[in-house]
Amino acid sequence: MSKPRLIVTAAVIERDDAFLVTRRLRGVHLEGYWEFPGGKCETGESLADCLRREIQEELTVDVVVGDEIYTVAHDYPERVVELHFFACALGGEPRPALGQEMQWAKRAELRALHFPPADDELIERLVSAS
Repeated sequence: MSKPRLIVTAAVIERDDAFLVTRRLRGVHLEGYWEFPGGKCETGESLADCLRREIQEELTVDVVVGDEIYTVAHDYPERVVELHFFACALGGEPRPALGQEMQWAKRAELRALHFPPADDELIERLVSAS
C-alpha cells in the first residue's frame, strides 16, 4: 500500500538578514519543529493560491508570492511530503492566529533551530548564502 502524498507550500520571508519562522503546534505532524510558514494544498488549488491562503489563515497578513526557490519530496514513515518553497514578501505585520510561536531567526541561527528533515537542504542554502 502506498503512502499518502501531500503537496505543501512554504514562504521564505526575509527581513534584515532574518527569516520568519513559526513553530508547529501540538497534536500535528512534526509538532514542536520550527518551519517556514505555509501548509497543505487543497484539491485543484494552485501553489501560489495555497500559500496566500495559508499565510492569511496562520499569520493574518497578505503575502506576495515570488519565485519558487526550492522543491523537495521527503519520505516520512507515514507520508510523502512534496514541499515547494517560495520567496515571499509580507503585505503587513504578521500575527500568529493559531497560538503558534513565531520569530525572526537570523541567518546564522537557522542551523540551531529544530526544523523538519525535509528543510535541511534549504537551511544549508540559506546559511551558505550569507
